[in-house]
Amino acid sequence: MTAIHPAIGPGKTAVVTGAADGIGLAAAQAFAGLGMNVVMADIMGRALKKAADAIGESALAVETDVSDRAQVQALRDASVEKFGSIDVLMNNAGVGGGGDAFSGEDPWRRILDVNLWGVINGVQLIGEEMAASGRPGLIINTGSKQGITQPPGNTAYNVSKSAVKALTEGLAHTLREIVDCQVDARLLIPGYVFTGMTRRGSAKPDGAWTPEQTVQFMLDSIARGDFYILCPDNDVPRSLDEKRMAWAMGDVIENRPALSRWHPDWKDAFAEFIASGVEKS
Repeated sequence: MTAIHPAIGPGKTAVVTGAADGIGLAAAQAFAGLGMNVVMADIMGRALKKAADAIGESALAVETDVSDRAQVQALRDASVEKFGSIDVLMNNAGVGGGGDAFSGEDPWRRILDVNLWGVINGVQLIGEEMAASGRPGLIINTGSKQGITQPPGNTAYNVSKSAVKALTEGLAHTLREIVDCQVDARLLIPGYVFTGMTRRGSAKPDGAWTPEQTVQFMLDSIARGDFYILCPDNDVPRSLDEKRMAWAMGDVIENRPALSRWHPDWKDAFAEFIASGVEKS
């Protein structure tokens, strides 16, 4: 069996934030299934402990608000005290909502504190020590397609995930420039996933992937060496994602109106562009 990554394997330790539910929980379970120790962090303490108990002795639950640097520091210290070192860091914790450009200070601060500063705190307080350790390591940051295509109406969330993309790209370059560093970074870009953030009912919509599908795709992508882990789902194939992203960048290159995909004057042109060369899901 080919190794997924030098930092992933029996006896290694993964720290996963947002691990009480959804993609984070599925990732912790997958890492544990590969023989790893898992440190599970989330603000939902009761659900987190229940999830860690279900995994067993190889799991440690640490209730953590990732927007608080002192709590992320405590997460790092607890991880090292329990398991000795950290090999994989998955900065996955996130919240939805936030609203549009005029939605006010409080929802914007909540989104940016968790979705952006939570990742920055993990990178700076855990990732930097990983980079300096001389050991193989892996940092996975969870972004979003919305941080690339920018659908209107959820601007605060889009901004937070755009920033995570830029941060992770810059992190990957920084890690490459450190002499003898064996840590690399990856950007997880989920599709439509049935999680606590997206759940609108008890039944999974046909178009959504499960968190387990998403994590398996992530592991397969890591094994291939992908930096951009662009996940499809049951509604949107990769070819359509690529078209949407290419159109978004085309707004800049061709000097079209902002978010022209949703501009009435460009509706037909966008539809024609999408219709060419998109595979059926």
